[in-house]
Amino acid sequence: MSSIFVWLCVNWFKLKGWRIPRVVPVDLKQYVLVVAPHTSNVDFPIGIAARKIMNLNVKYVAKKELFKFPVRNTLLKLGGYPVDRSKKSSFVEKVAALFDKHVDFAVCITPEGTRSRVTTWKTGFYHIAVMAGVPIVLVGFDYDLRVVVVSEPLRPSGDIEADMNKMHAFFSRIVPKHKERSQYFDV
Repeated sequence: MSSIFVWLCVNWFKLKGWRIPRVVPVDLKQYVLVVAPHTSNVDFPIGIAARKIMNLNVKYVAKKELFKFPVRNTLLKLGGYPVDRSKKSSFVEKVAALFDKHVDFAVCITPEGTRSRVTTWKTGFYHIAVMAGVPIVLVGFDYDLRVVVVSEPLRPSGDIEADMNKMHAFFSRIVPKHKERSQYFDV
């Protein structure tokens, strides 16, 4: 089922005219992939298609409520890790430890933590990258241009405010599916 879903995503992506002008460097084996602005469920099939086209082995985290019958097994086979957002846990430490266990490991996180409009991001992705000593790659889905925008790898400096400002500047140029849900647009 998951291979059929991936095939459908890739063909829909191409049919709709989406492009990927820059890909994640092939020699980059470990990183945190940050996707924003996340305003639509359509971001998921675009991300699955882009991951397949770029030939990336990227896992992703999503709220545990999504991992229910009948889609649970498909989401797991697609690289999903369910997260219980109701509990304070050692999520950052658990994900950072995965980089020690796997030479070729990347994880995708949406810093808003929701498709709704937010004014601040969850910072777990940043702390994971710092703790694991890996770069952050920024990715946005520009719905106006139908382009998957990929940044150069960003090494966290430890100055979270300065690094967040750089990331926000990158994402402020990307037009999401629903502008009214994005912190970067006043609609």
